Amino acid sequence: MASEEQPDPNRRDFLGLVTGVVGAVGVAGACWPFISSMNPSKEVKSEATARVDLGSIPKGKTHTVEWQGKPVFVVHRTDEQIAEMAAKESQLDRQTDAARVQQPQWLVVVGICTHLGCVPNRTQEGWSCPCHGSVYDNSGRVVRGPAPKNLIVPHYEFAADNTLIIGEA
Repeated sequence: MASEEQPDPNRRDFLGLVTGVVGAVGVAGACWPFISSMNPSKEVKSEATARVDLGSIPKGKTHTVEWQGKPVFVVHRTDEQIAEMAAKESQLDRQTDAARVQQPQWLVVVGICTHLGCVPNRTQEGWSCPCHGSVYDNSGRVVRGPAPKNLIVPHYEFAADNTLIIGEA
């Protein structure tokens, strides 16, 4: 009589584990191109921030830049405008001027009316929406009209004395 060898039960467990690992690696490899395609393109990354040379904007003037396909108003405010805006508080969407600016002489707001999304026109007192008559002051706060909110203040930072970066890098 020949002795019969008993099959090793651990061998079957090892083969099941190896098959599972190889299958998981295969699924991950097949999914990688789909996951990678969800990353932002170079064009999108280039629009993530906008640089503004503040030295080219004289006092009392507004410079409009494009950021993420939207107009952004960068205003070099005069001392009179700063004093006037500091003394007022918005009546409709309450916010102080100090809460809207990092440096009093520079106001940065997205130039899209918060009512229906048109671009307001610059006036001596601030901005006026040509479509429905919303009026914003020199701090971008809604004064009157159908607009429910103040002009949006985007994330921005001063990289140097004369350079402003709009958006998050």
